[in-house]
Amino acid sequence: MSTHAQRERLLLADLLESAGPDAPTLCDGWRTRDLAAHVVVRERRSDAAAGLVFKPLAARLERVQAEFAAKPYEELVGLVRGGPPRLSPYALKQIDEAANTVEFFVHAEDVRRAQEEWAPREVDPVFADALWSRLERVARMLGRRSPVGLVLRRPDGRTAVARRGAPVVTVTGEPAELTLFAFGRQTAARVELEGDKDAVAKLQGAQLGI
Repeated sequence: MSTHAQRERLLLADLLESAGPDAPTLCDGWRTRDLAAHVVVRERRSDAAAGLVFKPLAARLERVQAEFAAKPYEELVGLVRGGPPRLSPYALKQIDEAANTVEFFVHAEDVRRAQEEWAPREVDPVFADALWSRLERVARMLGRRSPVGLVLRRPDGRTAVARRGAPVVTVTGEPAELTLFAFGRQTAARVELEGDKDAVAKLQGAQLGI
């Protein structure tokens, strides 16, 4: 049985293939070619991917990612679809599922929602719960730069506190939409925001996410 991460990987690869190498994405300054290169470097070049976390290595990451982005696009998408090499930690199903389920979901939406005509995809309840479970665990990290108190709320009333403080803005939506919002895709997420008008405006312009 395929995992959530495996299914999202294949969907992302299909979207990248359909969009072509120069389509826009929700990632500032990145076309689809750049996004595909990011995914491949993250899984295949841990020496460079460390630059995602450690700023002194950012220049190396940028250089290696540019090298991958220069590859033929079909090859690049094939690397995304084929997954990590056998000796990569990401080749372990448990690590792949933990690290890539949300990663691939968000990047798939980065491609879909940057197009002129798009509609929210249907997310089955099992996957929605999986996204929510992961969001609950990392909400504080994703909301750490919020300029206001931030509460994420599902339509059924379940909540996750992303940042304590006042004034508070409550963001209500399905788990998929809340995930996108918390990962910094505020303008593309289909959610409702409740709170002071100024606080809402500050949150919509904040740099959320990792």
